[in-house]
Amino acid sequence: MIQLRHIGMSYGERVILHDVSATVAEGRITAVMGPNGCGKTTLLRCIGGLLHPTEGQVLVAGRRVEDYSARELAQQVAFVRQQAQTDFEFSAFETVLMGRNPYQRRLQNESQEDWDIVERCMKQTGTWELRFAKPAQMSGGELQRVMIARALAQETPVLLMDEPVSNLDIAHQLDIMRLLRAAGKTTVIVIHDLNLALRYCDEVLLLHDSGLLFHGPIAEGLTSDRIRTVYGVGSHLTDGQIVFDYC
Repeated sequence: MIQLRHIGMSYGERVILHDVSATVAEGRITAVMGPNGCGKTTLLRCIGGLLHPTEGQVLVAGRRVEDYSARELAQQVAFVRQQAQTDFEFSAFETVLMGRNPYQRRLQNESQEDWDIVERCMKQTGTWELRFAKPAQMSGGELQRVMIARALAQETPVLLMDEPVSNLDIAHQLDIMRLLRAAGKTTVIVIHDLNLALRYCDEVLLLHDSGLLFHGPIAEGLTSDRIRTVYGVGSHLTDGQIVFDYC
C-alpha cells in the first residue's frame, strides 16, 4: 500500500532524512518512532503529499503521490495533524462532515449516507455529545478526537496520524488505539509512548541519525540495545512492559 524509496529530505544544509526505504504493511498499524527532531513528522508529511522529498519517491497503492490530484489523494489518505486546530468556527459535526468532501461533486449537498457516516464516527470516538460545540468550547483533547473522527469519516484505506493520542487522557488513549486496531486500515502513526506502541502497533519504523535504524515487527525493534541507541536511556522488559532504568 505504501512504498518509501530512498526518501531524503533536507532544509538547506540540514539533512532531516537520508535514504529511507521501506514497504509499509497493508492493513496493519506501523509506528514511526525516534527522538525529537529525527524526521518523524517530515516523513509522515512526505507520505501524505504535504511535503515533497528532495530525494526519492513515495508510492501509495502503486502510484507516486505527486501523480494524484488533491481529490484523488484525499480518497486514499487521511491525515491527523499533531496539533488539532481549525481556523473557522464550525461545529464539531460540521468539522467531521468535511471528511466527506472528497466524495462530493461541486455544489453537491451531503447525502443521508454522509450524515450516517459522520454520526457513526463521532460515536466511535466519543464525540457525538460534542456535535454542536465550537472549537472554543472544547478542550484540546476533545478537539483532537473530533479530528480523528473526521479522518475516519473520510473512509480512506490509509490513515496517517501525527501523535494523535498525545493530548488525550489515558482512557481515551486506549479507546482510540483499540478503535484503530479494529478499523483494519493501513495506519502509520507517530507515537512517543513505547508501551502504547508495543501493545497496539504491529510494526515500527525506528528513525535515528536521519536514517532508518530498524523496520519490522515492533517487539523485535524495541529492544534494550536499540532503545539505548535511539533514546540514550537504559531499559528492560518486565511482564511485557518496557521499564526504564532511571525509574
